[in-house]
Amino acid sequence: MISSTFDKTVDLLHRAMDASLVRRDVIANNIANANVPNFKRSMVNFESELKRALESEGRRPPLELNLTDPRHIPGWRPRDYRDVEVRRVLDYTSAYNNNGNNVDPEQELMLALENQMTYTLLAQSAAFEFGQISRVLR
Repeated sequence: MISSTFDKTVDLLHRAMDASLVRRDVIANNIANANVPNFKRSMVNFESELKRALESEGRRPPLELNLTDPRHIPGWRPRDYRDVEVRRVLDYTSAYNNNGNNVDPEQELMLALENQMTYTLLAQSAAFEFGQISRVLR
């Protein structure tokens, strides 16, 4: 059980760090196109989907359907967190400039700073996990 908990924790940290790298590229692209007419900013959707997948692992419905044939569709199936992909989503709902561009450079710089801090925290958490294993092995 300890091994599987460690493996899952490190895997989640790795996936979150990958999402952070994608987010960095998306933010850089948004900033680079801040003055392009009709450009729509992109966002990264990962954490909320990962949260839903992790919550579905521990939640079972109060009433499960009995499957009498393998071709039946189950009423409930837990979602594997490893199936969650990093998605880039276009933001069509907001407006910032009159030229159709919706990139707010100040907001993007704040998001870049937040993303960098998150990545640093994730890297420190991964180092801590491996440090714990190193201490046990000594």
